[in-house]
Amino acid sequence: MTRLVLGPIQRHPDVSRVTVWVETDLACEVVIAVPSRTVDGGATVDGSGSALGSVGRIAGRARTFEVAGHHYAVVVAGGLVPGEPVAYEVWLMGTAEPAPTSPVRVWPAPGAPPSLLRPVGEDQPVRMVFGSCRVTAPQERPYTLNADDDRQGLGTDALHALALDLPGRDPSTWPGALLLLGDQVYADHVSPRTAERIRARRDVTASPGEEIADFEEYTWLYQEAWSQPEIRWLLSTVPTAMIFDDHDVRDDWNISAAWRVQIRTEPWWDARITGGIMAYWLYQHLGNLSPQERDRDPVHRAVVAAGTPGASSSSSSDGPDGTDGPGPSAEDLLRAFARRVDAGADRAGADPDVRSGASASEHGGADLDGPAGADGVADERAVRWSFRWDLGRTRLVVIDSRAARVVAADGTRAMVDAAEWAWVRDQTDHTGEVDHLLLGTSVPYLLSPLIHNVEAANEQVAAGRWGRRAAAAAERLRQALDLEHWAAFGASFDAMTDLLRAVSAGERGPAPASVVVLSGDVHHAYLARADLSRVGPGNPGVPVWQAVCSPFRNPLGPWVRRVDALSRRAPAAAVSGALARLAGVPRRAIRWRVTDGPWFDSQLAMLELAGRTARLTLSKTEPDGTPGGLTPVLVTDLTPRP
Repeated sequence: MTRLVLGPIQRHPDVSRVTVWVETDLACEVVIAVPSRTVDGGATVDGSGSALGSVGRIAGRARTFEVAGHHYAVVVAGGLVPGEPVAYEVWLMGTAEPAPTSPVRVWPAPGAPPSLLRPVGEDQPVRMVFGSCRVTAPQERPYTLNADDDRQGLGTDALHALALDLPGRDPSTWPGALLLLGDQVYADHVSPRTAERIRARRDVTASPGEEIADFEEYTWLYQEAWSQPEIRWLLSTVPTAMIFDDHDVRDDWNISAAWRVQIRTEPWWDARITGGIMAYWLYQHLGNLSPQERDRDPVHRAVVAAGTPGASSSSSSDGPDGTDGPGPSAEDLLRAFARRVDAGADRAGADPDVRSGASASEHGGADLDGPAGADGVADERAVRWSFRWDLGRTRLVVIDSRAARVVAADGTRAMVDAAEWAWVRDQTDHTGEVDHLLLGTSVPYLLSPLIHNVEAANEQVAAGRWGRRAAAAAERLRQALDLEHWAAFGASFDAMTDLLRAVSAGERGPAPASVVVLSGDVHHAYLARADLSRVGPGNPGVPVWQAVCSPFRNPLGPWVRRVDALSRRAPAAAVSGALARLAGVPRRAIRWRVTDGPWFDSQLAMLELAGRTARLTLSKTEPDGTPGGLTPVLVTDLTPRP
């Protein structure tokens, strides 16, 4: 019998539709059913004439497609009422010949709370939980203890605590969106269970050891991370947006050109990077897109067609002898795509559209008109990982600050390539329909002054400002200390500053009530406020904030707290600023200060956006490993109260 391997995971919502992602063990049709709204209350039937139990309407259905022996479906559940949650069920119907099998209900899980589809309310308040960095491990001791108490301790999982908390609350108070800002999985820090599977599969005395090696092992990583019962329920009922960061592939991924040169000498790297990008595309990226964006995406169309038995597409092509023959498999298509994506970081002089997927139409996916490469997928615009969600009068623009980087051998460095950055700018344009603008980026834009100055100076020295020996030492320091945030990409930092000034001054449309940059990565949480009054023309009177929340689960040791405390002292900031000037870092007109924090616990943050008001709440988990329990440590308004 066909079974559900992973999911359902609720992804992109709009006012009448919600995307639901699943993985199954066999090819099948996936059906999303909701209570019937028919007058007579009769059950709706599937295509074979079988009723789906007492549940009424089929809200959406889709056949699975197969990649390397794994089966996925992205189902759009439609006909929903704006802002009105509705319980749903997942049914699987086998597609085996000669006749389909009867549908089987596979969700909700026995004893679990109902899962609710959560369409966007056009004018309703928005509650968004966000954070990053979640190492997978059992939800039990010793793993729930802090590292100070046990060497295996990873802290209490904040997402697990949230999942335990929600069923006891009124669903009207639940978050309407969950933003995962990177390191959803750790390919270089696997759980004991995954390590055991790796050891049974291959020789771990050879590199990469007990790290993830290829696509197959990536599927294990995602399945374990998202299959724990409470986490699985949480993802099934809260629409979730995601963007990757370095540990989704490997620590320091795309930190510099020197790093890329070195990593490519490793014989295992090609399988690791292609497997990581393939898995990200399947498990994270597809659900970020609206149905229209997926429909326009040539990679999606080609992979689904090649992976669906009997589908007509470019998966059939001329064979070697000129006759019709099988084309590349979905796995082949996706692997070739992953290699093109990875190569984009090296292309300083190339047309930036090669990788970005920038499009003049709406805010959609890749251009469909570019010429196809040998693998049957359009070469010119492989992907744009950045994406936008409109949640009522709140706009969320999530910026890919990892795979969209340019770290070319000629010294070109950009956090986001030119075409993708042009797309980001375009998404901030509006005509008054946006009350709050949220910019998500996995790595922080504003750091403490000392760390900012160190990263900015390091970029200059590593580029050769003080000679070749100093450059080599600066590169070693960059990789050792992870000096790779927006401050380490000076031109991109300036571009972000200019964009924030223009938005807050009302140059991209009527000024929103608040502008908040959401980030993670740094394994602590804090709130900073930017002063843009001296950056350029206009009157940027709208509050501009940087809200950082990390980790969900993976606190760092006490030495980080000591370094952070030092970095926030005024003398350290002054001295580091002077050294940065000596290294050639220009003075910048922007000023900022950390208003609250830092906190170093396992934690999550929630934004509440209602009308023209915004409130941020930061909550930490209980420190003793007790499941459940989220304690607020910060509740603050980001906009003046009327």
